[in-house]
Amino acid sequence: MPRVRKGSARKQARKRFLNETKGYWGGRGNLFKKASETYVRAMAFAYRDRKCKKRNFRKLWIIRINAAAKMRGINYSRFINGLIKANVVVDRKMLAEAAVNDPVAFDKLVELSKQHI
Repeated sequence: MPRVRKGSARKQARKRFLNETKGYWGGRGNLFKKASETYVRAMAFAYRDRKCKKRNFRKLWIIRINAAAKMRGINYSRFINGLIKANVVVDRKMLAEAAVNDPVAFDKLVELSKQHI
């Protein structure tokens, strides 16, 4: 009788792995070796892009703040510098949100920033 190495546990592990690669193109979704290569690469991209996502959102917020500040006669760097000197602690996400959805509050922040330059 042949020796069984892991038997059903191996089969279960492969099945669990192939469930992760469901929907991949061609053999990448159902051939174990191709699926494992693709899965490792996909997870590397996922890890990398979770970091990129944070950078991209910060860029977006800065662009929005800059556009809103320029409409009020001040550029981004002077606006942020004025807020720092005024000891206003508001992150860029909230500033961008205020620039888009609450122009009155953003106007007050711009005036405060201008006073402290």
